Parts: sequence; structure tokens; C-alpha cells
Amino acid sequence: AADAVLGDASVDHQQIVQDILEDHLEAAQENIADEQIRESLAQSLTDVCRRLKVFLEAAEVINEVSPKSKDIIVGTGEKLACEYVAALLQDKGVDAKYVNLEKAIDRHFDASHLDQTFYDYLSQRFATIVRACGDTVPVVTGYFGPCPGSILYSIGRGYTDLTAALIAVGVGAQELQVWKEVDGIFTADPRKVPTARLLRIITPEEAAELTYYGSEVIHPFTMEQVIRAAIPIRIKNVQNPDGAGTVIFPDLLSRPASSMGSGEPSPSMSTPEMLLENGYMLDLSRRHPTAVTIKDEITVLNIHSNRKSVSHGFFARIFSILDKYGITVDLISTSEVHVSMALSNLVIERNLQPAIEELSSLGAVDIMRNMAILSLVGKQMRNMVGIAGSMFQTLAQSGVNIEMISQGASEINISCVIDNTKSSIALRAIHETLLSGNKNNLLRDPEVLRELKHRGLANSLHTTMSEISLASLKRGH
Repeated sequence: AADAVLGDASVDHQQIVQDILEDHLEAAQENIADEQIRESLAQSLTDVCRRLKVFLEAAEVINEVSPKSKDIIVGTGEKLACEYVAALLQDKGVDAKYVNLEKAIDRHFDASHLDQTFYDYLSQRFATIVRACGDTVPVVTGYFGPCPGSILYSIGRGYTDLTAALIAVGVGAQELQVWKEVDGIFTADPRKVPTARLLRIITPEEAAELTYYGSEVIHPFTMEQVIRAAIPIRIKNVQNPDGAGTVIFPDLLSRPASSMGSGEPSPSMSTPEMLLENGYMLDLSRRHPTAVTIKDEITVLNIHSNRKSVSHGFFARIFSILDKYGITVDLISTSEVHVSMALSNLVIERNLQPAIEELSSLGAVDIMRNMAILSLVGKQMRNMVGIAGSMFQTLAQSGVNIEMISQGASEINISCVIDNTKSSIALRAIHETLLSGNKNNLLRDPEVLRELKHRGLANSLHTTMSEISLASLKRGH
């Protein structure tokens, strides 16, 4: 609808809003039996959509949709959804109430300085509003009104999870549940690796790394707000509500097992037993890596200095140019006269090209497109002797070439850049070798086996990984 306002004559923004309204009214007709509740909901939904239509007409007149205007448009969808859910609960006999947070902010904040003070303020404001509901079940919008600098630009589309996190902190919740369309966090993407296992417990640091490097879990900043208040986060599946999900625990040793809620090990199981069952040592380090993830659509820039020795300002000039064009680096590897950087393809091409032209003044710039970042994540992996060697050996045996290597300062991930066409093979190979506990599982994966046969390192389903390793040594691979 916002795009239609800015001149796309082929799209009728008024009709878009009307279609959305009719979808909600049809759902209400099918699922809400009480006529009075249904009619009241229909009136409320119609009023919300009418106001949006008027707003879009005004935006069309001035031919402008500002960032805060987009906030209002996006926030309207949440109003419709929350009003509908509240009415649905009421129809089922639940004392529920629709709570709109769009007027929650009653103080001025500088958009350029949205520090923790702002989020602490929001947490208390949200808590006051929610507590006022008493025993009534609040159905709360994730959108919380005009945010300094725009909610989409200042916070991003994960603002709904952030709202839930701030409410949890404000009311002192025992647990924050985030409902997704997956059972929780897995050792790998189950759509790509059929043998991926659900992780019942994970640390905040591990969850943050997995999110950053491709796994859609929960925004790290949202997680930070809850974890600093020592509140665990449980990831659950809307299509499998009885599943245990994955718990992101702020301090695994600070709470008894019985506080973990339904779906977890029985209350008789102690916290140490639970840790050991989930692959942790008692010092919160793991006996093996936690998960492996792939971030596709990566471009690598290699900058070779045009000087024999790098001046002190070389790196500063590189990052100054990247900052000028708003380019974020996902991964970096450096030497005295060489810098390699992995960038997401989400970087707009019109920003990347002028940045490359300026970087060329510092030296030769090579561009490698269609790459992927493979990341192995696990708490205190620095202490897992031989893990990096096993990772790279597995990739080599699977015919996957490594273009760039980086181990994060967090000491919980080892990442490398590979060809995007090899991402599926690499993901499965690493998972089967380092996370399943059985290297020979590799040979049950037809895609990996085909690659091994192509390289002459496997000739039957009965070949073992030890035989492949021996063959590699003999052939000089």
C-alpha cells in the first residue's frame, strides 16, 4: 500500500486495505460464534481500516511516505490482528483485552541517542500498562507508536519481539516464550540437513552467533534485554504447541531444573544432569560444537595494498570508506598487506560500486561473488582441541575449497567462506562429522557421496571415513 501511494498506478492502495479488511471479517464470521462480539469486532476493524485509508489518501496528495508514516502503516496490521485475537479469546470464554501501545511513549528522546535508558523507560511504561489489565489476558500490539527516528529504522522489523522482551523484563516474568513456525533451534537447518537435532538448551552467546550467521532465531538485541534480567527465553512452534522447544538460558547453573517449565526433563533430573544430557560440561563449555549454519549470498572483497608495508592509516581508510557508503562487514581476515572482507549481498549495488572505486586507490581490489559463510558455533570452542583441523579436513574430503577463514573474538565460532554452490554439501558434511558423533554418517548422504566418488575417494556405500582419509594422504589431497 505504501508503494502504491508513491505512484504505482497499477496498484490500488484503497483496494489493498479493503481486501485486508474483508479477510479479517471473513475469518471472524467463520470462527467467532457470539454475534455481539463479532459485530463489535467488525465495527472496530472497519474503523481502523477507514483511518488507514484516509492516512494513505493524505500521503498520496503530498506524494511522500516518511519513515514514521511507514511505521503507522505497518502498525495497522498489528492492530487488526490483536483486535481479532482478543475477540476470538473472548468468544472462547477467556477474559481478554486488546491493548494498543501506540501512545506508550510520553517523553521526548533524541533519535541519535537511543541508549539503554530509552529501553529501560519503555520496559517500565509497558509494564505499567499491562499490570493495569489485572487478571484480564492482555493482547498487546508489538508496535508502540511514534518511536524517535522511526521504529523500523531505529530498531528494525524485529521490534515485535523486542516489545515482548521489554514487557517480560518490566513485569519480572519467569520466562519469555517466542512462538515461531519451527520447533526451536536445531544443530543445523532441518530443511537442508534431515539429521539435524533439536537443541533443548543453548546459551545466549551461541544463539546470537547463530542468528548473525544465518539461522533465524531471535534478534540479538531483543535477547540481550531479557538475558540481562536473567529471564530465560523459550522458542516454541505455533504448529506444535506441545513441543518442548529450545530454551535460551542466561545462567544454566543459577536455576533448578524444575523452573524450566513443561516439556523439559522431569523435576527429578538435576541441573548438572540436564547440562550433561545436552552436551555441556559443568563449566558451561560443550563437549562438542553446538550447531553449524550457512549464510548464503555473500560477496568477498580482497584488497591488496599497493605498498610493500601497510601504513598505520590503511585499515582506518578502508573502514572509513565502508562507513561512508553504509556497508557492514560480516567477516574479515587480515595480513600485513592484504584484507579480505565478506559482505552480505543485501548491500545495495549502487553503494558497493562507488565504494570499490574508492578502495581501489588503496590497492588492487578483487571481487568474488556467489559465496557463502559456513560457521561452526559452540561455547568455548577454543578449548576443543583439534576442532578447527577436523572442520577443515572434513571440507577438504568433501571437495569444498575454502576461500577465507576467520575465528571470532567471541571464541565460540569458526567461520570460513566457500563457494555458494558447495554450501549444501559443506553443511551436511560438517554436521554429520562434527555434530552427529559418527563420521561414517557422511557416506549415507548421497550428495556428499557423489562428490567423494567424483574425486575418486569413495567407490561404494561401505567405504569408511578412515579409508577415505588414508586415500587422501596417498593421493596427496
